[in-house]
Amino acid sequence: MSKIVIDTNIFVYAIDEDSKFFTKSQNFLLDTKYEQFTTSKNISEFLAVVTRGKFPIQIKDALSVVNDIKSSMNVLFPTLSSFSIFEELLSKYEPVGLKIHDFEIASIGLGNQISQVATFNRKDFVEIKEINLISLS
Repeated sequence: MSKIVIDTNIFVYAIDEDSKFFTKSQNFLLDTKYEQFTTSKNISEFLAVVTRGKFPIQIKDALSVVNDIKSSMNVLFPTLSSFSIFEELLSKYEPVGLKIHDFEIASIGLGNQISQVATFNRKDFVEIKEINLISLS
């Protein structure tokens, strides 16, 4: 079974019953084809998205979803190794603004020997040649 990092948007769509990606997100998260991981950065992005804007849900409810995520997959955290990879990726690709978050997510995966990333937003990661994208859209 290959390992894969799950991007934030999959979690957001998985709780948004109005999204056209709701069912696809739910099904992907239940699929046992991959050993699924996410990162602490994805968790903080998820919380930022769902507690404002379109949703918003209360932080206690959002944390309940985070607990569900944590019980279904491993959460990866930055390490010295992943931070070195992060710096290398930033130097190589020179992203700006919010794109930097995507590079951090990729670096945490790479630092844990996981080169596959699943996302609905292919454009967020497409330039990072060090990873393999699984695009759900």
